[in-house]
Amino acid sequence: MPADPSPGFAGETSAHGAGTHRRSAPDHPPRVPVTSAVEVRRSARRSRTVSAYREGDRTIVLIPARMSEAEEQRWVGVMLDKLAAQESKRILGDSELAERAERLSAQYLEGRARPLSVRWVTNQNTRWGSCTPAEGSIRLSHRLQGMPEYVVDYVLVHELAHLLVPGHGPRFWRLLDAYPRTERARGYLEGVVAADRLPHLPAARGE
Repeated sequence: MPADPSPGFAGETSAHGAGTHRRSAPDHPPRVPVTSAVEVRRSARRSRTVSAYREGDRTIVLIPARMSEAEEQRWVGVMLDKLAAQESKRILGDSELAERAERLSAQYLEGRARPLSVRWVTNQNTRWGSCTPAEGSIRLSHRLQGMPEYVVDYVLVHELAHLLVPGHGPRFWRLLDAYPRTERARGYLEGVVAADRLPHLPAARGE
């Protein structure tokens, strides 16, 4: 994949002192969507902690039942930021990368793409990823390490799709349409490429 274009867990955070507004709620309340990608789950058993994790394309935020709507919104923001910070630092090993590719194939490509090897490489400076269908191998540029997981996932899905369809014709892009963050990830990578090409401006006076 040319460089010019392709579940985390935030643990628990104490919510002690977040407020005293109380609302009754069952231990297993209905899921309450905050946005199309975020759900809040309230529990009467949870009294002082807030946690969040990725579940497919959604982010699940677990909060105490007593929290007010304002507190809920504030903690959702806090936990989303915390997840993003963790994901930007986490680097998957080759074995984790292969497992992730297998899950992505099952989730978005009906398990039809079955790579025999998935690994990081350091010799791809003009491509984000590449694959050799005859060998069933996928290689991702080390420059992706530290980028958001949805971006790495997009590159993986891109190369998995190439195991099924060569080239970038309509059939290929129909496969990519199954991954809901395709456009967002492409925009991210295009921004990285554009930033790399910007001239280095001289420092401002006094710097």
